[in-house]
Amino acid sequence: MTDTYDLIIIGAGPGGYVAAERAGAAGKKVALIEREEHLGGVCLNWGCVPTKTLLASAKAFYTASHGEAYGVSADNVRFHLAKAMERKLSVQNQLRQGIRGLMKKFKVEVIAGQASFTDAKTVSVAGRTLTAPDILIATGSRPAKPPIPGADQAHVLNSDAILNITALPKQLAIVGGGVIGLEFACFFAQIGVKVTVIEFLPEVAPSVDAELAKTLRGELEAKGVAFHLGTKVERITADAVVAKGASGEVTVPADMVLVCTGRTPNSDGLGLEKIGVELRRGAIAVDERCRTNIPGIWAIGDVTAKAMLAHVASRQGEVVVNQITGHPDHMRYHAIPGVIYTSPEVAGCGLTEAQAQAEGIAVTVVKWPFAANGRFLAEYSGKGFLKAILRKDDGRLIGVHAIGGAVSEMSFGWAAMIEAEFTVRDIKELVFPHPTVNEALRDAVFTLH
Repeated sequence: MTDTYDLIIIGAGPGGYVAAERAGAAGKKVALIEREEHLGGVCLNWGCVPTKTLLASAKAFYTASHGEAYGVSADNVRFHLAKAMERKLSVQNQLRQGIRGLMKKFKVEVIAGQASFTDAKTVSVAGRTLTAPDILIATGSRPAKPPIPGADQAHVLNSDAILNITALPKQLAIVGGGVIGLEFACFFAQIGVKVTVIEFLPEVAPSVDAELAKTLRGELEAKGVAFHLGTKVERITADAVVAKGASGEVTVPADMVLVCTGRTPNSDGLGLEKIGVELRRGAIAVDERCRTNIPGIWAIGDVTAKAMLAHVASRQGEVVVNQITGHPDHMRYHAIPGVIYTSPEVAGCGLTEAQAQAEGIAVTVVKWPFAANGRFLAEYSGKGFLKAILRKDDGRLIGVHAIGGAVSEMSFGWAAMIEAEFTVRDIKELVFPHPTVNEALRDAVFTLH
């Protein structure tokens, strides 16, 4: 017997469950398939939510331990890993229940199991056969496994496994200085673990503005994080990471090693070869409407490797559902915020100065130090600044990048301005609340006459 639906969604991460919610709200009969124990995907179970929850605990400990500058002294401040992990699980469970509740509210049938295509309109799962005119693949990604000798030892963890440790290391080596590696470096350094980051490239966080990346590295160094840049890991031993840089071989002592060198799309095990879905380096190829090369087969999120961000997956899911329900839509990738949730935070939206130059766009770059911002001085410490990237020909805003405080909370506004093609004049005429760190953008453009 075959069960018929309007839409089958494979994968219940932030792309899949948001698409299911939107389609259910539109009156579609939806099946949502998930092979893991919990809904929510990487973001809720191994990524965004658990890491930010732990970072909040580490920040609270660090602030309590360094409160003298704010007139606050505390004695015998201790960090309890077990209690922090317990809080992390509590946050996750509350959100997991919320997703389950939404699926029930919008009459989405949740099916547990590994889905596999039988043909372009049919999948099998848990002994059942399901069919639909539209099938959405939202299977996410997993930590990549680099071919490093010794990486299979018990004390070598990926970004999933390290979220469930029961004891803190004395010395942690992190292989990879991207977003994930830096967030974990900040977490462990703030609770007193000796952390060393080994990065193959000449600077950390290669996806962000170069000046921000350098500033972030300096701020983390001030918290005790050591960096080896332009350094390639040769092997991992029982108590160290051996790497080689421009100045020769370096040995980093470590009783725990975190390897975070990228992620791999979960495109395998679905039977895509049966129906001829096009893959590019393991990722499902899609256009700006999230269509694959097979009519009626859609793909969103990390499995497409377009932009491995939860909010991108959610928006892609909405784009698919809008088209299925008769509302033309497409993805626009030029104004998507990206954040590194370290202390301080780094956030950016739109083009960096280097990217604009690479595209041949003449730009004006304006910068404002947070040291001249009242709210920042009152609440935050360390360095911080904002850079705005504007087209030279018409003064249109095409990028904003900042480091300091909670800049992630500003980034949606930058995205809205870039999407709406705000000019210098538009920003100058917009009223910002005072005192807020947001005012830095307005102050920056007022340096232009």
